[in-house]
Parts: sequence; C-alpha cells; structure tokens
Amino acid sequence: MTDLKIIDLNKSFGSVDVLKNINLDIKSGEFIVFVGPSGCGKSTLLRCISGLEEITSGEMQIDGRRVNELAPSKRGIAMVFQSYALYPHMSVYDNMAYSLKLKGMTKSEIKTLVLQAAEKLQLTDYLDRLPKALSGGQRQRVAIGRSIVRDPKIFLFDEPLSNLDAALRVQMRMEIAELSASLPDTTMVYVTHDQVEAMTMADRIVVLRDGVVEQVGTPMELYDSPNSLFVAGFIGSPKMNFFTGDLVKNNKAHVLGARAEHLDIVKKGEWDGKVIHAENLGSDSFIYVDIGGETPIVVRQNGKSTQKPGDMVSIAPQKGHLYRFDENGKPL
Repeated sequence: MTDLKIIDLNKSFGSVDVLKNINLDIKSGEFIVFVGPSGCGKSTLLRCISGLEEITSGEMQIDGRRVNELAPSKRGIAMVFQSYALYPHMSVYDNMAYSLKLKGMTKSEIKTLVLQAAEKLQLTDYLDRLPKALSGGQRQRVAIGRSIVRDPKIFLFDEPLSNLDAALRVQMRMEIAELSASLPDTTMVYVTHDQVEAMTMADRIVVLRDGVVEQVGTPMELYDSPNSLFVAGFIGSPKMNFFTGDLVKNNKAHVLGARAEHLDIVKKGEWDGKVIHAENLGSDSFIYVDIGGETPIVVRQNGKSTQKPGDMVSIAPQKGHLYRFDENGKPL
C-alpha cells in the first residue's frame, strides 16, 4: 500500500516560482491525472515526486516517510517518459532486464519477472527484437514493462501517448487502464494535455494553472461542478461555451456557461445567430454559430445534422444546465 502526500510544496527556478503551495493527498492504488495548459507546472510536479527535481520548500511523503532528501532510485518509483528512452542496441528482453541485472538478481529471477511482464503487456513474441523493429505503441509497452519488472510502489507517466497516432492512443489508454486494474495496490500519477485521456483514465484529476492547484476531483465532479471559470473552460471537449456582455443581460451573472450538449437549436430561443461551420461525425454533429460574441457557440446534436453554413438559427439552453459565474470567475 503506497500513499503519496505533498505538503506545502514550492518549486522555484531562480526568481521564477513554478509551483506554489501544492497540497495533495493521493491514496494507495489511485490513478491520478495532472492536467493544465502548457507551462502550468504539471511535468515539474511529476519530476519533484520522482526526485529528478529538488523541491524548494515543503515536504514529500511516501507511506508517511519524508523523502525530500531521498535519491530517485530509493523512492520505489518508476517513470515512463514520452520519448520511451529505450536502449536502441538492446533487445526488448534486455531493455526490460537491465535494471534487474544492475540489482544483482540471478538470471532465473530476471527471466521470471521479464516473462511475467511481457505476458501482461502482450510482448512475449517481441522479446528478441530491437526497438527499431517495433511500432510506437509496442515501444511504449516495452518502456512500461521495464518499469513493471522493478515492482515500483508508484508509477509516474509523463505524457506517454503524445507521440502515438489516434488509433494507438485509444489502444494504449485501454492497456494502461487494464494495467492499473491488475496492480490495485500500485499508485499511478499521469501527466497529459489530452482531455480524453484525463476523463477516461483518472480516478481523480488535478487541474493546475500557473503552478497552483485549481481543483481536484473525479472527472465527472470537474465536468459537472467546476469551481471556477478556468476549470469550466478547460475540462471538456469541446470546451464549455461562454456568454458575456449583452448576451447575459437577463441572467444575473457576469458570465454564463453552457456545454455543447446542453444547447438546442429551436424555433425561438434565447440567442440568434448564423451557422458558420458544421461538422458531421456520423454519431454526432457539432454546429458552430456566430451569435455576436468573441468566439462562436458550439452546439452538439446527436446523429447527422441538416444545418449548413449560412443558416440562421435560434439557440436555447436546456433547463438546469446553465452555469453562472461572477466577475471573479467563481460560480454563483
């Protein structure tokens, strides 16, 4: 069982404060995802957990033990990088076995652990190949397998799927989720900029902004009950629609928000505008409507839409699905 506790953590590079007063309590076996815009500090926080970056102040605890001064190799952590970081001259087997050889394990012990990991990751048929003979998804599985054989307490993933194409990302999402389920006592912390990865994989999501934790919660808690205008606009794809100025004058709010699936095209609605783009995806359609705001409003419809650019339409929000925010971006 491996709890991870972060207490009042700060990280600065010279005069630049990158992480500010981070407090997180991650329970054993949780799958935690860090999300946020580029430069928000999510990868730096991951590196602080691993020990690759020294924290400026605060405390890091693993299983109740302070690890601030503990070397990365002593923390019981395995990190999977975006770039795979495989040894190109070594076979898959040797890549996975390398850290075990350094620990002085016997050949039979190493073989048992490598074969177990290879079976779990569907790599048994590729153990004799070099990395250059593998697909991107297979290389990433080898990188994960290299970590599994070490039996870490905590897995850290730094945008591991960003180099893969769309189909491979879907496959690898499922495989990492299955891996997490097969290791119920192993804590996993995952950094991504991909909304779908965060929403589909996480037990809880940590939203970071400018080095500060904006909100922590389950995917649906963040989606349904964002605690700020920033979180409301960041979580979800497409992002939440926002209405300001004259568009909200009858609604006692500084900003109104509505998700694309909670807007309907009707005969007489609250806002009128012109269709400027329509995306028919088969199962869903996204209609982009200019109603005079800073950006077009997106309406999601089930199935194929008959709307086309140039059509004049009227939009109404579904009852109970409007979000109201004050001038400070806090929900009303």
